Amino acid sequence: MKLGVVGAGSWGTALAKLLSKNFNSIYIWARNKDTVKQINEERINRKYFPDIKLPENIEATTDLNIVFEKSDIVLVVIPTQSIRGVLGKLKNKNIEKPVISASKGIEVESLKLISQIFEDVLNIKKENIFALSGPSFAKEVIKGLPTAVVLGGDICKGRELQKLLSSDTFRVYTNQDIIGVEVGGAVKNVIAIATGISDGLGLGNNARASIITRGLNEMKKVAVAYGGKFETLYGLSGMGDLVLTSTGELSRNRRFGIYIGKGFSFEEALEKVGQVVEGVETVIAVKRIQEKFSIELPISDTVFRVLYGELSPREAVKILMKRELKEEF
Repeated sequence: MKLGVVGAGSWGTALAKLLSKNFNSIYIWARNKDTVKQINEERINRKYFPDIKLPENIEATTDLNIVFEKSDIVLVVIPTQSIRGVLGKLKNKNIEKPVISASKGIEVESLKLISQIFEDVLNIKKENIFALSGPSFAKEVIKGLPTAVVLGGDICKGRELQKLLSSDTFRVYTNQDIIGVEVGGAVKNVIAIATGISDGLGLGNNARASIITRGLNEMKKVAVAYGGKFETLYGLSGMGDLVLTSTGELSRNRRFGIYIGKGFSFEEALEKVGQVVEGVETVIAVKRIQEKFSIELPISDTVFRVLYGELSPREAVKILMKRELKEEF
């Protein structure tokens, strides 16, 4: 079996190394020619994992067509807002193999989930579209630390993929609710920015726990609005990923929020993180989702207003705390 990985960032590289024992060959696509050269000649990805050697059965390329032509299964691991443009360049869009999104986000322009982008761009059956999500920092996965994730999509094919993607350190569960799985992975990034802002302001553990809990409620609302199941958000792609991203030191979204809470500008915070922060785009999509479906998402809405200049972080706290009192459920 041969695996294709579209994206040589930290998560794509980590998945390629992790799954190198399960597949005979892995073809990984990168935009950057230097990255391709490093992987093929030096067996490293210097930007993300300079101290970790990559196995010989990983081959890097800048030709996306090679990845799709030679692979039996393809993992897409690039920023959400780039997916439509990148996949749109494929010469042959008639895809008859499983394509798995390992990215987490919502397309701002269309408000579509990644699985829906696949349907738009590729000539592919729904039973071949999957989403991989859950609490999984790339730096821990590539080191072989125990991790559990969930694969959303068709249950029959999902069980076959589950075996191929699992290892002694990487446990994959299945879930037919691909919508819920995708929404959880996307919206938790917005809540993680909120917990980061709170931590940056020094508001304490009580505040962080409150944001996580009420943030999960907002994630459920979005999932249901899209036609997903609220129960999915109690699982790995919802609560699991939310807790990790909102509390973990390796979380880019939380670190970005911390810098905002400490008074850095939007641009300065992004520069300090130094990698893609999916939540800064997803929060725009969530703001539009709130308006489209007329649902109340106070934390997400406040994060949007802070990031895009309507409120200071301290003003945002006051607004959230002075909202009308109500029942919890």
